[in-house]
Amino acid sequence: MADFQKVLKELKSEFGAISSAILGRDGMMMAGDIPDGITPDTLTIMCATMMGAAVTAHSELRVGQPKLIRITSGNHEMFITGAGPRAIIITVVPKGANLEALQQMLLKVPDMLSE
Repeated sequence: MADFQKVLKELKSEFGAISSAILGRDGMMMAGDIPDGITPDTLTIMCATMMGAAVTAHSELRVGQPKLIRITSGNHEMFITGAGPRAIIITVVPKGANLEALQQMLLKVPDMLSE
C-alpha cells in the first residue's frame, strides 16, 4: 500500500491532481486520494467500466490492449490507464498540467508499483 500512496502523492505534487485512485479492474479501490463529497464506488466502478469497454473494443478490432484513456472537460483532464494486469489508475488534473510528462509517468506506474 505504501507504493500506492507514493504514486498518489506524486500525482498531486507534480501534476496538481484533484483526484486519483488505484483500483482493481473490477472497480474496487485499493488506494485513493478523492475529494470529500464524491462517492468513491461510483467513480471507480465507472472508470473500470470505461477501461473494460476500451479493452473489449480493442479486442474486437484486434489492435492490442489500450494503454490510456483521456477524457477532457472544461477545466480538467481525466486519465485512466492500466497499472499491470490487475489494476487501473485514474487521475484528474487541471488543464495546463504537463500532460506529456503525466502520460509518461502513468505508463510507468506498473514498474513503480513493482519496485
